[in-house]
Amino acid sequence: MAYVIGIDGGTESLRAHVFDLAGRSRGTGKGTYVTSFPEPGRAEQNPEDWWQAAGVAVRGALAVSGVTADRISAIACDTTSCTVVALDAEGRPLRPCLLWMDVRAHREAAEVAGCGDPALLLNGGGAGPVSPEWMIPKALWLKRHQPEVWARAAMVGEYQDFLTLRLTGRWAASLNNITMRWHYRTEGGGWPLSMLGRLDLADLAGRWPCAIVAPGQVIGPLTAGAAQHLGLNAGTPVVQGGADAFIGMIGLGVTQPGDMAMITGSSHLHLGVADRTVHVPGIWGTYMDCVYPGRPIIEGGQTSTGSVIAWFKRNFAGHIDFDTLNGQAAALPPGAEGLVAVDHFQGNRTPHTDPLARGAITGLTLMHTPAHVYRALVESVCLGTRAIVETFGAAFTARRIVVAGGATRAPFWLQLHADTLGLPLELTGETEACALGSAILAAHGAGHFPTIEAACGAMVRTARVIEPDMAAHAAYAPIYARYRAAYPALKPLREAE
Repeated sequence: MAYVIGIDGGTESLRAHVFDLAGRSRGTGKGTYVTSFPEPGRAEQNPEDWWQAAGVAVRGALAVSGVTADRISAIACDTTSCTVVALDAEGRPLRPCLLWMDVRAHREAAEVAGCGDPALLLNGGGAGPVSPEWMIPKALWLKRHQPEVWARAAMVGEYQDFLTLRLTGRWAASLNNITMRWHYRTEGGGWPLSMLGRLDLADLAGRWPCAIVAPGQVIGPLTAGAAQHLGLNAGTPVVQGGADAFIGMIGLGVTQPGDMAMITGSSHLHLGVADRTVHVPGIWGTYMDCVYPGRPIIEGGQTSTGSVIAWFKRNFAGHIDFDTLNGQAAALPPGAEGLVAVDHFQGNRTPHTDPLARGAITGLTLMHTPAHVYRALVESVCLGTRAIVETFGAAFTARRIVVAGGATRAPFWLQLHADTLGLPLELTGETEACALGSAILAAHGAGHFPTIEAACGAMVRTARVIEPDMAAHAAYAPIYARYRAAYPALKPLREAE
């Protein structure tokens, strides 16, 4: 029997899974790394830690699975995006990466949004948004604020590109990443060279990868050095993946128009397969050919979701385990007895695209307990999801919503999401959708399936459906109204600082 490896480079760790061709995980391994937050709005990691984590994770997965290296047909990776790296001519990092959640380039993002270039049509028909999370604002920040790093940078890319460079020795970009974070357009645009010229950033183009490889295509063979590091055979095909959440769509079987993936974790992403080009204010895309050839993808997202809960637990409820917190919070009524929280702890991705937005908890009284605050924070994440789904509007109506990630392990979270949305949520048999999506691409790239969709049909299975409590959904109507009112009400206070 043949097997494939899916590697998922997340925010807190890199995980590797050995999958069979029926989509069953036979073994998993994990390597962790540290995130530093040197200033508010900034987040960094050491790219060398990713590579060390890859060796630990792949070797661990092989050991648990009992599968020998000669039975691995191919490997593929997905990673966080847009996590920007600057490398020297030998591929060595010149500084810590600018992690996806790093929003220091907010002024540069505003400048990009105002440059008037046709490449801006990619989002909102030219109305925006442009996020400081993206490649061009971050690269512009590097050039302006760290010119000594810029002068030495032979390569500027993403976590994805760094990992595939270490695996294959080839400096190649994923079509997935560049269409949705670099302003690359497959329909009549190509690289945004005129935009770079307007921004005095023309020298970025020569630092970007010179090759473009679509998800599911082979980048090249595993080098001898990489094979030794991972415990695999040299020459094993390395297949292109892309941004974790987008590859997670594949692992959820979200392939047809009207399908939507909700990827949960440190952040949330909401990704829909559209049947036509869609440009809606407050929504990102349309990204043509981003995941599947000829199909447009639209995107919404929340920057800080699971990370907000981790922050609360770490700082204010370390003595209470999550099972207890979830049980206490579930016993409370919708609205946590008067509390409304705002989930913008690291800015807002959509629908406001405001990197300077900040979190809040309002309505506190002396009667409130940690469970009240916890419930209010979870509700804020769920209400933020509802705001995004409603912003999709008539341009995209979700026929089905399939969920993956951390929230799938918490029934309380899942039910709150279903209740606030008033929609059913599907769960698949494999909760690690990003890793499975990478494995599906590996299986397709290795020639086991003729198309990505065919591989999904063989490797993805629906496990259960979470139905909404419509009485609870009705009870959330006034709470949702207060949640939506909080952002514009708090904005003047922030701007007065």
